[in-house]
Amino acid sequence: MTGAAHGPPDLSGYGDGTRCVHAGLPEPVPGEPFLPGPVFAAPYHLDPAAEPYATTPNGYGRPDNPTRRGLEAAIGELEGGDCLAFASGQAAITAVLLSVLRPGDRVLLPTDGYFPVRAFATETLAGLGVRVDFVPTAGPYPALDGVRLVLVETPANPGLDVCDVAELAERAHAAGALLAVDNTTATPLGQQPLDLGADLVVASGTKALTGHSDLLLGYVASRNAELLDAVRAWRTTTGSIPGAFDAWLAHRSLATLDLRLARQSANAAAVAVALRDRSDVRGVRWPGLPDDPAYPVASRQLRRVPGIVSFDLGDAGRVARFLTASRLVFAATSFGGLHTSADRRAQWGDDVPAGFVRFSCGVEDTADLLADLHAALDAADGRQRTDPRQ
Repeated sequence: MTGAAHGPPDLSGYGDGTRCVHAGLPEPVPGEPFLPGPVFAAPYHLDPAAEPYATTPNGYGRPDNPTRRGLEAAIGELEGGDCLAFASGQAAITAVLLSVLRPGDRVLLPTDGYFPVRAFATETLAGLGVRVDFVPTAGPYPALDGVRLVLVETPANPGLDVCDVAELAERAHAAGALLAVDNTTATPLGQQPLDLGADLVVASGTKALTGHSDLLLGYVASRNAELLDAVRAWRTTTGSIPGAFDAWLAHRSLATLDLRLARQSANAAAVAVALRDRSDVRGVRWPGLPDDPAYPVASRQLRRVPGIVSFDLGDAGRVARFLTASRLVFAATSFGGLHTSADRRAQWGDDVPAGFVRFSCGVEDTADLLADLHAALDAADGRQRTDPRQ
């Protein structure tokens, strides 16, 4: 005899690991799986006698997909607002910019954030009559009078500067502006922008949120129904949606988010200290280091520090030798995955020194990662350790 089915639990008050495992799961039904498989169907069976959506939430494949709604419920639970999923992080940011801004509006963007956003602003938004201004993530911020939207990425990618979201939200709202926060690097377990006063959260789910390097995803979250309706209308019209299987993979991956971030952050802490202690590495940045410029804000704003470390090896050749010598670190341009990777950002047009490295810690054993790091750096300069674990 089976017990009566009951709805998914109220997750408020539970810890991060519990919330990640249970977020967005459907009501338990005997004989049904915990996480139903993806729904690929584009046409749905309709009731010919009723108006569309009168008897079912699914009418047309582009705006309607139950697998995607499950993922949106899960991310919304973690971000603390309602969520819309997109085909990529860039698609999510584009949707916010184009649904909020109109000709004559002024937008403030970070000089040190994700560079395709800056490129889109200067090449597209400015051409549409939007005034585009830039400011470093760490400030100082100008007077916000006349600004329609402030978009910040904190911690910034790739430099890892941090801005005070609560203070900036207060200033923006006093000036009549909206604040959007790119939460890609921190993830919703590391930072809660909506609780800090942000109007919108945008993020790439491709990276640490899903963490398996096997999908593309973005999302927008908000507690403002009017803003989210405008973004939803833009998504429906343009069709910038993730596929059902990507949405299913992403929801599956959320269950391990707390575990993955814990190891990645611990690895980053160890890597940052190890690099800082080497005389042949300079410019080490990790917001969790007490002497990092971002630490005063990060220590009170971030619930956990992300697994990204940045540093400078001096020139492109030394970076290439380091990555070639490493056994565990992959040369790759994304970040936040299970495997440790490193990226020389100047390759991609970022305004950083030629030897600047964004180092994304995976979930390898910390001792193995540190041994490999030291051995690869030594080999890059022609020094060879007889035992890479020493």
